[in-house]
Amino acid sequence: MAVREDKKEIIIENAVGVFAERGYYKATTAMVAKAAGVTQPYVFHFFENKEELFKAVIDRAFSRIYDTFAQVDAPADQLIETMGHAFEQIIQTHRDEVLMVMQAHAIPDPGIREHVSSLFLKIFESLTLKFDKAGIPDAKETAAHFIGTGLLITLAEVLNLPQLTHGEDHC
Repeated sequence: MAVREDKKEIIIENAVGVFAERGYYKATTAMVAKAAGVTQPYVFHFFENKEELFKAVIDRAFSRIYDTFAQVDAPADQLIETMGHAFEQIIQTHRDEVLMVMQAHAIPDPGIREHVSSLFLKIFESLTLKFDKAGIPDAKETAAHFIGTGLLITLAEVLNLPQLTHGEDHC
């Protein structure tokens, strides 16, 4: 069973790069299979279709962001800045996953749109709760601003436009 799970993880790991580079519509399961060193039917052994594979990949990316934010422990006056630095670290260490998150909300496919919407809502609700527990005023607005800033930081990174965030606190 462990070997089977390892192969599934290898497929997901390679799918991250393929989806990040090619986008959802231009990426194929054949490309993912080639990148993972397996056959296309083997990809379908784990995932019913490309949409299910994409959801597994995007779940991993969102989970990394969610878990990172959940683990941040800082005083209220440093919490947002500390979380911002944690997000910047994710961009540096898991760039392709962040690129996928950046693109995911723009995919009009209803199944993916609904899935991504629920993931963004989960992040928003967890940030709101974290900010509220820390005593940060206007927790919902602060969470929304934090997510918006994260998207802007990611956009600046993807397009190599540091001037979009230059001088910005990133939080």
